[in-house]
Amino acid sequence: MKLDSETQLILDNIEEKFDAINQKTTTHLEGLLWAKPITYWDYIQTDALLNLQIQRTTLPDEMVFIMYHQVNELLFKMILWEIDQITNNQKPETGFFTERLTRISRYFDMLTTSFDIMGDGMEVDQYMKFRNTLTPASGFQSAQYRLIEFSSTDLINLIDYRFRATIDRNTPYEHAFEHLYWQAAGKDHGTGEKSFLILEFERKYKSMFLREMERYNTINLWQKFKQLPDEDQKNPKLIEAMRHYDYTVNVTWVMGHLNAAKKYIESGQGTGEATGGSDWKKYMHPKYQRRIFFPELWSEEELKNWGTNF
Repeated sequence: MKLDSETQLILDNIEEKFDAINQKTTTHLEGLLWAKPITYWDYIQTDALLNLQIQRTTLPDEMVFIMYHQVNELLFKMILWEIDQITNNQKPETGFFTERLTRISRYFDMLTTSFDIMGDGMEVDQYMKFRNTLTPASGFQSAQYRLIEFSSTDLINLIDYRFRATIDRNTPYEHAFEHLYWQAAGKDHGTGEKSFLILEFERKYKSMFLREMERYNTINLWQKFKQLPDEDQKNPKLIEAMRHYDYTVNVTWVMGHLNAAKKYIESGQGTGEATGGSDWKKYMHPKYQRRIFFPELWSEEELKNWGTNF
């Protein structure tokens, strides 16, 4: 059979690919004879995906709650995927940096607007019943969200503001970990003892967190930004993308979450406490924790009033 030039070029490229890894091209081509055609449901794994929603109660709105949080985790994975394209790039160009950061912000914009699904999409009475079966679990225990924080900024910006003066880049990661801002939400303020919520969280993820804290120490988004040429660091589009991401994650998204939680927790039903037992208002509200990824990109007045407009 005579092959046209385009087909021959493709076959030559395939052979070059497999020669590079010491594989026989004919073996792989023969395998194509027996391979099944790809289908949407196999590629997306819809059967597996749609069977991951396991309710603990018979209340129908619990399914909304489960799926909403699973969608959040998928979006967190997309965000981390984009962040790692920047952080693992030896010398990211300004255009690439800006475009990927815009993608990341778009995912967080989607997360922010999605709170209506949880805020207006569940009956208060149903939520206040099924939430009791979730104790002591909490959205606080999202490991991916913590990785987003570690990969976005220098660790000092995630330290409880009361201890920042005592911690620097040479502080052991174990010590810094104990003073991360979210540690305060899981401790008894009288005794200093950690709650079951945070003990289980650490049992599952602490060793991984310590590794990632160290890995991102010199390649987080802020460090990558500072590695750009001075002229590129003044690029208006990149600066705007950095500021938008910072504000969206640490103010807009957080407040959307807080306001959705208020509707149910302060409904007059139940104890008014978070399922994990955290001081949820002070933990979540940006004016208390003052989580800011890129403080150098904000004016003194903007920093002073961080999160106070909500």
